[in-house]
Amino acid sequence: MTTTPAPSRARSIPLATWGMALLLPIGPAAIAVLRLILPYYTESDSAGMVDAVYADPGRQSAVLWLAYIGILTLVPGLFAAARVCRGPSPRLTTWALAFSVPGYLSLGMLVGADHLLWSASDAGLSRADAVAMVDAAHASIDVAIGVFVLGHVIGTVLLGLALLRSGRIPAWAGWAIIVSQPLHFTATVILGSPQVDFVAWSLTAVGMAVVAREVLKDR
Repeated sequence: MTTTPAPSRARSIPLATWGMALLLPIGPAAIAVLRLILPYYTESDSAGMVDAVYADPGRQSAVLWLAYIGILTLVPGLFAAARVCRGPSPRLTTWALAFSVPGYLSLGMLVGADHLLWSASDAGLSRADAVAMVDAAHASIDVAIGVFVLGHVIGTVLLGLALLRSGRIPAWAGWAIIVSQPLHFTATVILGSPQVDFVAWSLTAVGMAVVAREVLKDR
């Protein structure tokens, strides 16, 4: 008598599900590295930003590539995470998406400003012209900054709470997601530390990697 071997669990998971799971940690990890290498991290005025980018345009180029990865992966990752917690915690999940999705979508506007800084350096514009160009930024950039900051910080906290309430991930992973973006805000606004900011976004990435494991289980 012969028996047919059962298919491996890895083979039973659809390719689309694997792709969805991989999106979860990639976006936060890309932003973690971006925040660590951003040339003008602690600068508060246009002249300081321009000087920092002109001094190291290669780092600014890497920032643009990492930001593009984030733009492509962060929002799909949110919806993948929502699959894990929407059943046990539908209201929190809905509010988490309502804040996070507009926040992450606004990232594209911020990256546009970073692209202008790199382009000014690459085109050989004078620093004075580059500063004038940055200062002439459209008012929508300021709106996008506000939506991004409030949206992704509050949204990530709510998503972490929804995941924690779902009981489908370990408590430490839920808390890693919950505290990560308030820590990012503290690192940026209060401490001015790219190293702490890297840790903050890395916590998001680690927490989302644990969520990805649950996505693979949920078929």
